[in-house]
Amino acid sequence: MNAIPKIDMQEATRLTREGRLEEAMAVLRGAPMPKAAVINQPGDKAKAFASLLQRMPKLTALKRGPATPAPSVPVPDGARFEERTHANAAGTRPYKVYTPSGYAGQALPLVVMLHGCTQSPDDFAAGTRMNELAEAHTFIVVYPAQTQAANVSKCWNWFNARDQQRDGGEPAIIAGITRDVMREFAVDDGRVYVAGLSAGGAAAAIMGATHPDLYAAIGVHSGLMCGAANDLPSALSAMRQGGPAVQKDGGSMVPTIVFHGDRDSTVHAINGEQVIAQAGAGSAHATHVIHGEEAGVSYTQTVERDETGRPLREHWVLHGAGHAWSGGSTLGSYADATGPDASREMVRFFLLQRR
Repeated sequence: MNAIPKIDMQEATRLTREGRLEEAMAVLRGAPMPKAAVINQPGDKAKAFASLLQRMPKLTALKRGPATPAPSVPVPDGARFEERTHANAAGTRPYKVYTPSGYAGQALPLVVMLHGCTQSPDDFAAGTRMNELAEAHTFIVVYPAQTQAANVSKCWNWFNARDQQRDGGEPAIIAGITRDVMREFAVDDGRVYVAGLSAGGAAAAIMGATHPDLYAAIGVHSGLMCGAANDLPSALSAMRQGGPAVQKDGGSMVPTIVFHGDRDSTVHAINGEQVIAQAGAGSAHATHVIHGEEAGVSYTQTVERDETGRPLREHWVLHGAGHAWSGGSTLGSYADATGPDASREMVRFFLLQRR
């Protein structure tokens, strides 16, 4: 694994609260401090804290890439990829739904896909190629969209305590979108799954923890466990060195599959280990370790199975890989065409699970 950079979080937080944002940024980057920009007006501490978040999209997950138009996502004859909007007491978000050409009113599995920072549903669909798998295996995909009004970098707010609760914040919105799709289309309510990348992966872990009655399994790519952070300083710390010690509860979380590159310089690979640990790894089940290589990337796959042989937890460590969706398409952002096909493996894992 990469060496974890030493950052004085207390000093960065102190400078932020004093309004000395440029100095705080320098501490976080490990660079020499610039001249201070002091803010002394009442209420500026909170504004400065929010401003630091806005100036650092990286800290809530993906590094910002160059601005590019959303890619065009091909839709086969008979299939649909349509936009909707969900609103409830927690807020309003748009989303897009892909229904495969093989859908004729029969109850299908549903996969909820949560994009990373700066991404959109079209971008994420292009990069993960999940719609192609939905067409091949006949399931529905929904892509909730984070808005810039909710987060300047369009990151899911996984680090806010209020967005880690079942009955409020973004979990309530994502669950509401899931239920909207279940009402509009015929969905097998025992075969509903959620996956995400980076900030979206952290949000997927939160959905598994807060809504085990809704989701049969979760997929976390380059993300963090539920409760890894509860504010900005702890988010920065978790991304660089993992969250607090995992409290194992005997595996109360839903079946979980994790992908994480061991050269990820944005979200340290220890976070993937913590997601698996939170899901109950190490309980009394048979564990198998597989070493392999696919598309130029070697990997270690650790699989924990129940007594019937069904996988309960899978942890894929991608050796030499960074912060991008493994085996994806470069038509989308933050996708790596090399390595195991994370979308294919997640779908395989999901379709073996029923709530």
